Amino acid sequence: MAGNILVPVDGSPNSDRAVKFALGMLKSGAELHLLNVQAPVGGGVSVFVRKADIDSYHRDEGEKALASGLKLAAEAGVAAKKHISVGRPGQIVAEFAERTAAAMIVMGTRGHTGIAGVLLGSVAQDVIARAGVPVCLVK
Repeated sequence: MAGNILVPVDGSPNSDRAVKFALGMLKSGAELHLLNVQAPVGGGVSVFVRKADIDSYHRDEGEKALASGLKLAAEAGVAAKKHISVGRPGQIVAEFAERTAAAMIVMGTRGHTGIAGVLLGSVAQDVIARAGVPVCLVK
């Protein structure tokens, strides 16, 4: 696989597996981009909490979610680029794939089947529907 790889991460064992898989596919000269997408806070919260505090919260939570993926990349000798964004995950991931010139998106799955898989796989399905590059799901 040539080209940059984007891995959406949340700090879970599932996203760590995706990072490990992407590291194995990464070719010399390509970049590994790790992206954490934070859910926006409800509209009522912004009435009582300063925007700077909300931004700080998203940044702190994003850093926590990125930590294990960054550690795995560092252990493999790869200087991964980290990104934190806020919004709808499927849309943000597709936008970042384009922005980072990703040749592929690698995502971890929860491994559910049946109706649980349909519900819990909605982010993966949204990414697949929106992305202009191949999406690899790692179980």
